[in-house]
Amino acid sequence: MSERRVLGKGLSSLISGSRSSDAASKVYFEANIDDVVPNQNQPRKLFDKASIDELAASIEEKGILQPLIVREMGGGKYELVAGERRYRAAKLLHLKTVPVIVKDIDPQEILELALIENIQRQDLNPIEEALAYKELLGRYQYTQDELAKRLGKDRSSIANTLRLLKLPEVIRSYIIAGQLSMGHARTILGIDNKELQEKLADEIIKNGMSVREVEEWIRKLKDEGINEKPAGDHNVTLEVVRPKKENKFLSVEESLKKFFRTKVQIKSVGQKGKIIIYFHNPDELNGLLQQMGYSG
Repeated sequence: MSERRVLGKGLSSLISGSRSSDAASKVYFEANIDDVVPNQNQPRKLFDKASIDELAASIEEKGILQPLIVREMGGGKYELVAGERRYRAAKLLHLKTVPVIVKDIDPQEILELALIENIQRQDLNPIEEALAYKELLGRYQYTQDELAKRLGKDRSSIANTLRLLKLPEVIRSYIIAGQLSMGHARTILGIDNKELQEKLADEIIKNGMSVREVEEWIRKLKDEGINEKPAGDHNVTLEVVRPKKENKFLSVEESLKKFFRTKVQIKSVGQKGKIIIYFHNPDELNGLLQQMGYSG
């Protein structure tokens, strides 16, 4: 097996590494966009439409400033290695051609290159990142230590991200949607019971709990001996240990709720805190702003 290179130094260094040469790298040229095939192993599954629209507007004005990186597949087709956002924006604009640079890249490296590009740009959500790690470990038989070295990351970071795949599907969907953070997810993993994990996740989202609040909640749950309780008792346990608001905040919340005619939450940590006023559509927001005397 050839010597494994570290992939954590930037996309340009990955592609122009020791295995590339003048013979292996063709000059940049304009390729027919229909001849460029998306990478089926692209670790990023969700692309923000607004972000693509914004990029398309920039490309329409200034063109594609950075070529797409592709590899030759044969039959006049090229597989996309890096630059899928630019590719999607170009398709949106109905461009006929896109600038590409063809690289002689081993198919084994394509997933790694796509993964590192997205990680460096922070484009992957934690679940997509975990699935990509799982794919790399399974397909190429890397150990977690080897994968960490190739991606320039700590092994513990790889391990913690992979643990997210042990969560129930519904909680994974919350993470993908951005309703739960990586910190929330790691804290929920401190509970073994899947049903209770889901109930906790729902409570976190419903009450806008911080990671620290969840950690304290789970500590109380463990003190209650949750692992010894039958599934039907979990609702009772949650009610017993649920963090209680101070009475003064409850009364203020109720008054604000009546005033604004919408849900209001007051959250405090020590002497600091925040007030959250909910709205469900632009008209409700405008009404709230008018009540506050805002006329901007």
